[in-house]
Amino acid sequence: MELDLHVTLLAVCRLAPEDAVPEWADRVFQPLVSITRTADELSLVLPRSAVPSDVQTEIGWRAFSVRGPLPFHLTGILASLAAALAEAGVPILALSTHDTDWLLVGHDRVGDACAALENAGHQVHEAVDTADETSA
Repeated sequence: MELDLHVTLLAVCRLAPEDAVPEWADRVFQPLVSITRTADELSLVLPRSAVPSDVQTEIGWRAFSVRGPLPFHLTGILASLAAALAEAGVPILALSTHDTDWLLVGHDRVGDACAALENAGHQVHEAVDTADETSA
């Protein structure tokens, strides 16, 4: 698979399940914004720069996106990527969209992740995000 490694630092935020999607989360688009609600939480993944300091947040994530769009009938894509990273001891947060799969890794493990993915036969390319944010 071919993957793009995005430079923008991301945050993973947790809000109460009954909270409305905050306005600050609805104003950003690059490189990834994910809004997921379950019975237990409202989870947001978005650029770190967009998140207010008083929000429960895990910061410092970088995203790999699989070059797509990927047809829905394909199988094993996420499994092959996750297996390579698990074997290298790299924790991930996986997300899927209509068009592709995304893997988030800690910015301090990006080198290990790239090496593991490339050793497994995948190609990693540097992506240029519209609004680069590279400071930790």
